[in-house]
Amino acid sequence: MSMVGNLRKVARFARRIRRVDLSHPARSPLGSTVVNCVIYREGVRQPGTDSVDEAVRQARKHRHGFVWLGLHEPTAEEFVGVAELFGLHPLAVEDAVHAHQRPKVEQYGEVLFAVFKTVTYVEHDRLTATSEVVDTGEIMVFTGPDFVVTVRHGRHGSLGPLREDLEADPGQLAKGPAAVLHAIADHVVDDYLTVADAVQNDIDQVESEVFTPHGSRSADAGRIYQLKRELLELKRAVVPLARPMGRLATEPRPTIAPEIQAYFRDVADHLARVTEQITAFDALLDSILQAHLAQVTVAQNEDMRKITAWASIIAVPTMVCGVYGMNFDHMPELHWRYGYPLALGVIAAACYFLHRGFKRNGWL
Repeated sequence: MSMVGNLRKVARFARRIRRVDLSHPARSPLGSTVVNCVIYREGVRQPGTDSVDEAVRQARKHRHGFVWLGLHEPTAEEFVGVAELFGLHPLAVEDAVHAHQRPKVEQYGEVLFAVFKTVTYVEHDRLTATSEVVDTGEIMVFTGPDFVVTVRHGRHGSLGPLREDLEADPGQLAKGPAAVLHAIADHVVDDYLTVADAVQNDIDQVESEVFTPHGSRSADAGRIYQLKRELLELKRAVVPLARPMGRLATEPRPTIAPEIQAYFRDVADHLARVTEQITAFDALLDSILQAHLAQVTVAQNEDMRKITAWASIIAVPTMVCGVYGMNFDHMPELHWRYGYPLALGVIAAACYFLHRGFKRNGWL
C-alpha cells in the first residue's frame, strides 16, 4: 500500500475519534428537547437545577453569571416557554424552530441572534457517483446579557465537547455569553477546515485517476460531478457566513465586549482561508472535468481511426472477392492456372501496405 493511502487511513481514523457528549436528551430531566441547562458564575459551572426558570432566576440573582440552555430540534410549542422566558423576538424564534436558514447575524434589542451552518465529512471507502461526502446541519445561537440559548438541527454538531473545553478555561468563560458565541463560531469554522481537508483527499484521488495512463477509461464523470455537487453543499455553508462574521468582528454590539471582537477577527481570518480553499477546489474540479471530457473525446477519435483503418484494409479483399464472385464467362485470368494464387497475392500485398501505412501514421 502506498504512503498516500496510509496517510488517508490515518486521517480517516483521526476524524472518527470524537469525544462523547455526556449531555444527552435521554438523561436530561428538563425535557425531551433540552440537551443541557447550566449556570455559570465567573466562569465556573454551578450545581444544576430542576427547571429552566429556576436556572434563570439564580443566574440573574447574582452578578457575573449567565445561563447556557441547549436545545435539539424543538417544536414551536416546546419553544414558546423559552421564548417568553428570555424575551426572544418572534421572527428569530420562527427561524430557530424551522431549519434550513441562511447563515446570518441579527440584532433584536439586547439579544443577538446568529445562525451557523454545521458540516461533517461522511466517511466512505471509495467515492462513487452517488456517494454522500458532506452532511450539513444548523446551530442557532441567542446571546443576551445573561443567557445563551443554542438550538441545534441535524444529526451532528454536538456542543458537548465544546462545553467541556470552555469549562476547562474559566478565564475565557468568565467573559460571558459573548465568549460562548465566539467558541461556537470558532468550532464551526474549524469543522469547515477539517471537512475541506478531507474533500481535498477525494479531489486528489479523482485527479490522479484522470491523469494516469488510460485515465479516461477508468475515471467516471459521474463521480467528478457528484464531488462537485457535494462541494457546492459545503460552499453554501461557508461562503454566506463571511459577511456576518465580518460584522461580528467589526461592528460594536451591546452583548459583545471589544476584547471579544478580537477573537472574532481571528475566526474571520480562518473563514477567509477555507473560503479561498473551496473556491480553488471548485475551479480545480472544473478543470478536472474538462480534462476528463477532452480525454474521452481523444480516446473516441483514436477508436474511430482504428475502426476506419481496419475497415479500409478489409475493403481490399472484399472488393477483389466481389469482382471475382460475379458469374460471367469471359473474365481475365478466369481459366488461368495461376489466377487464384495471383488474386490472393494481390490481396495480401495490398493489405500489408495499407496496414504498414496506417501503422506508420499512428492509426493502428
